[in-house]
Amino acid sequence: MKILLGEIMCKKNLTIRQVSVITGLPKSTISDIVSGRTSPRMETMEQLAAGLNISITDLFESPFK
Repeated sequence: MKILLGEIMCKKNLTIRQVSVITGLPKSTISDIVSGRTSPRMETMEQLAAGLNISITDLFESPFK
């Protein structure tokens, strides 16, 4: 399952710092997710979706949506 956070940030013209501020997540966490170094927990996905005003399903690429 691919996480689409980087693509969403690009579409919304947001930096890692801006996403950190609006979601309350550390910049390092966001950077690790965007680079693929880590997979986010469900709680993190919820924070990202709420802060970015999107659905959790918008955050990942899956043929099973």
